[in-house]
Amino acid sequence: LVYPLGSLPPLSSFPLLSSHSFRLLERPSSFVVMSSLVALSKVTLDDVWPRLEAGLTHLLTKLTEGFSLTEHMKLYSYVYDYCTTSRPNASAPRQRQNMTGANFAGEDLYYRLQAFLQRHMRGVLKAAETRMDDSLLNYYKKEWDRYTTANRVIHKIFRYLNRHWVNRETEDGKKEVYEVYTLSLVIWKEDFFDHVRVRLTKALLALIEKERNGEQIDTSLVKGVIEAYVALGLNKAKPSENTLDVYRKDFTDDFIKATEFYYFQESTDFIEKNTVSDYMKKVQLRLDEEVQRLRSYLHSSSENELISCVEKSLIAKHRDAIWAQFQGLIINDKVDDVQRMYTLLVRIDNGLDPLKDIYEKHVKGIGMRAIHENAKQAIMNPRVYVETILKVHVKHNDLVGISFKSNPGFVASLDKACRSFINENTVTRMAKTSSKSPELLAKYCDMLLKKSPKNPEEQKILSILDDVMLVFKYIEDKDVFQTFYSKMLAKRLINGTSASEYLEGQMISKLKQACGYEYTAKLARMFNDMSLSRDLVDKYKNKVSTKDLKGVDFSCLVLATGSWPLQPPSTNFSVPKALSKCQASFEQFYADQHQGRKLNWLYQFSKGEVKTSYLKTNKTGYTFQCSIYQIGLLVNFNTSDKITTEQLATASQLTKGALSQTLATLLKTRVLNMSPTGQITAKTVFTLNPNFKSRRAKVNVNVRIEEQQRQESKDTHKVVEEDRKMQIQAAIVRIMKARKKLKHGALMSEVIQQLQNRFKPKISVIKKCIDILIEKEYLERVDGQKDLYSYVA
Repeated sequence: LVYPLGSLPPLSSFPLLSSHSFRLLERPSSFVVMSSLVALSKVTLDDVWPRLEAGLTHLLTKLTEGFSLTEHMKLYSYVYDYCTTSRPNASAPRQRQNMTGANFAGEDLYYRLQAFLQRHMRGVLKAAETRMDDSLLNYYKKEWDRYTTANRVIHKIFRYLNRHWVNRETEDGKKEVYEVYTLSLVIWKEDFFDHVRVRLTKALLALIEKERNGEQIDTSLVKGVIEAYVALGLNKAKPSENTLDVYRKDFTDDFIKATEFYYFQESTDFIEKNTVSDYMKKVQLRLDEEVQRLRSYLHSSSENELISCVEKSLIAKHRDAIWAQFQGLIINDKVDDVQRMYTLLVRIDNGLDPLKDIYEKHVKGIGMRAIHENAKQAIMNPRVYVETILKVHVKHNDLVGISFKSNPGFVASLDKACRSFINENTVTRMAKTSSKSPELLAKYCDMLLKKSPKNPEEQKILSILDDVMLVFKYIEDKDVFQTFYSKMLAKRLINGTSASEYLEGQMISKLKQACGYEYTAKLARMFNDMSLSRDLVDKYKNKVSTKDLKGVDFSCLVLATGSWPLQPPSTNFSVPKALSKCQASFEQFYADQHQGRKLNWLYQFSKGEVKTSYLKTNKTGYTFQCSIYQIGLLVNFNTSDKITTEQLATASQLTKGALSQTLATLLKTRVLNMSPTGQITAKTVFTLNPNFKSRRAKVNVNVRIEEQQRQESKDTHKVVEEDRKMQIQAAIVRIMKARKKLKHGALMSEVIQQLQNRFKPKISVIKKCIDILIEKEYLERVDGQKDLYSYVA
């Protein structure tokens, strides 16, 4: 064959030929000549078609017997010769810039090929008419594989027709004209698939149902047929695009309906005969199977619809039965079943909503019962109270993390439940105040941070403090915790009983992170004061010796009033002469160091040591560690063996309450005897106990009695209430200054919102504070509108 120069198709047009199948010869003329072929001047369709038809028939029916490269080249040449032969009677070809030297024909050849493929499909259809079920599926897949493989080769043989005539027709907007391979798929669909699709889909669904019933099937057969469904989804406007219309319309819709029906029947039957726990395992297994089915032979576009259908049939339609078992599972600690239930219900809309409410009530009930069982012990022992709370929280926090995957809804339910039973429980009702929880938590912190042989190692304490902060998060009255904590920190620093400055710093850091800088500002300043005080006392000791103080080893702490939660003494006190000289000496030293500053002595926090010399049973004597009030009473026995209450009151100047408490501690530690026994009166006589014994050389007689502790707790709560009133008033002024005018309800809401991070203000207290501010002329009621307030500048 002779090809005009520039018209010869590239080697890539002959993929079945190797580059050595023929030799290109250069000649002086403008032609490239293929050797051993005879040039033809004219080629008609009748000339080439018989040979093309024979080759195409071989490809469609006997391709497995082989197809040589020579035969492929011949068939390609027939197509090329026909398409490039000039024919006077042919319709005038439309010239293109890149088409010179020849007219391009192909319409007759295209439609002759179309008719040929249609005849072939009629034969394929006839052979399929009597086939059903698996026989039909096997036949369909076999013929599909044979047909598509052959047509890929045919497509390459007719590539010249595709490139020129088909391309020209489609660019000119002619419909129903496709490239050869696309044409073959269109013919397959219209002349074969459309006639068998109902039986074919039914056979596919039956085979898939067999697999669901546990039978082994040929998944490659199902996959091959489904791939054919996908391939037939042609976009005739854009043949290169696949629309998946055939797959969706002729398979997916029926498949989803069959799936829903199958699983509804199976689930209804199974759940009637088995437990919900077993049913959930079955559902999980079925979901895993459907995912595997998707991966094995279904198209990925079916995933969302299929899984949604299975979830609806197996979970959504039986959710009431599943919900009903949730309470029992968490009561019996069935962690795996709870996790499985969550994994299933999270898949459906609103599947978890009832569980969140049930879980919140369950945790609240568990917490209330746990505290109630330990209430009598917990109200007196902060460790028992806090550890009871932590035990409940840790258990259910682990459940939320493991079984509920830290779902925000269940985290919120746990938080609500803990907040509820921590702030209101049997202990708070026994104490008749909701502020008992923060008080006990602060006391527990004090136990951890105070020196004690019972406390664990430093790293363990750090871990416990992290747990404490979990409880702190749920405390509503954080200002109560702050007040108690700051007082106890002050005592630890003053008495030198803090276990570790590092632990103290870590706890303050945790509180700062939780509540901000302002919450811990005073706590941090306490440590700074301690450092400054040590430097000041060192200067004093360098200047004044023990000899100058008549043998008294004197030391003191100088603390800033604004940073420490310390109140002045509630009683008068006459300092013993031996100590009054030390006091006067330090006051003179401080006045020389700082002009204009005043020292207020806090005797209730002062302490000292005295040596006994009256006990015949102990020649070396004991060293009593006493409060300054105890020393003030004991030194009176240096001059008298018997002293009445009235005489002690005159000598010490202590109030009746302070005197009674001090005498009670000395009686409790058996340092003093009283006569007569019973209630202390003005005429009660006190003497030193000559039979006092102790295993220790140093004896701490400065013990706190229960009445003192209760009174101190009451006093602290009073301080908190007064502080709250001031904070509420400050919040009201800030709000009104910004708003100028505001209605009563809106003002109440904004005050609560501003203060809720520190405490939950009571409505009655807010109203009283508004009245106080009106009296102080910060606010006024607008005339004619009783519920409207105006800010007075």
